[in-house]
Amino acid sequence: QVQLAESGGGLVQAGGSLRLSCAASGRTFSDYDMAWFRQAPGKEREFVAAIVWNTGFTSYADSVKDRFTISRERAKNTAYLQMNSLKPEDTAVYYCASRTSLFTSYNVWGQGTQVTVSS
Repeated sequence: QVQLAESGGGLVQAGGSLRLSCAASGRTFSDYDMAWFRQAPGKEREFVAAIVWNTGFTSYADSVKDRFTISRERAKNTAYLQMNSLKPEDTAVYYCASRTSLFTSYNVWGQGTQVTVSS
């Protein structure tokens, strides 16, 4: 069973940057993609970015498209989320997730890492 562990969250001032990591362990097969989601207090969990594991194709939510970059190191089974020009509205718990197919839901989730952006 694949397990995901996020790291890199913290407190940063508006306009600053953070880099989140998502390390996968226990992999016995290649997943289709890995993605980042976030959930702010009182709001629904929302999609942030995803990367197809084999091809590197990326997708982003409109709210982060020009500021965040998702990447991966296949040999390390690790995905990253580089977050630049952070805004207070980016404050949320950020979760890493994976799935085995384009046609399935994200079925493996990390426990989340807190990102707080102050004014």
